[in-house]
Amino acid sequence: MTDTQNALVWISGASSGIGAALAACVPWAGARVIDISRRGAPGLEHLEADLADPASWEAVAVSFAQELAAFAGDRVVFVHAAGTIDPVGFAAEVESDAYQRNVLLNAASPQVLGQAFLAAASGRPGRRHLVLMTSGAANNVYRGWSSYGAAKAAVDRWVRTAGAEQNERGGVQVVAVAPGTVDTAMQRMIRETSADAFPQRQKFVDLHEGGELSDPVDVATRMWALLDAGLANGSVVDLRDLPG
Repeated sequence: MTDTQNALVWISGASSGIGAALAACVPWAGARVIDISRRGAPGLEHLEADLADPASWEAVAVSFAQELAAFAGDRVVFVHAAGTIDPVGFAAEVESDAYQRNVLLNAASPQVLGQAFLAAASGRPGRRHLVLMTSGAANNVYRGWSSYGAAKAAVDRWVRTAGAEQNERGGVQVVAVAPGTVDTAMQRMIRETSADAFPQRQKFVDLHEGGELSDPVDVATRMWALLDAGLANGSVVDLRDLPG
């Protein structure tokens, strides 16, 4: 997929995992890519932010507003790929500060930053896309992932609602994508977790040993293709359910 028109792309969490893969295969020639993360990624423009800390959210919102006010290209995109499963463990048994960071990063920041992007992109011409990451954990109970699963369920509802709103007025494409089980550090952390903290651990060990984890670049390439695939606004899709 190629496109010679100018594009401005923000990717949160582009320093690792699926975010890094997304940054590596942005499909539009000459795109400006801004990584939103704590540590930054080699070769990418970096907006330093700890998205588990609400004090960092304002800087991201300011970046959206300032950059979009000056941008004359055809396509703008924000992919919120940052996320964490840490801490893994039953809600009554994990460390409270870590649990709070999980909730803020996975549940709150997608809504707050998504709203900020929609506001900044409002009224400008061209193609505008907001992509949030979801998971099968939104619809399935995984003991040890209470905060993660609840956050992804919240993301799904927010996307469906905000997408319906943008379809009525605003015009930004809002979608959520579940990438499936991908060969990233997050999967390695799952496999290294004790069965006591995460009783369904063996399922993910078996997927890894069976060679069934997806390649991050393949997943990222398919995600980018979705933006021009005619998805209805507010769509929540699982890559495993789509052809290709």
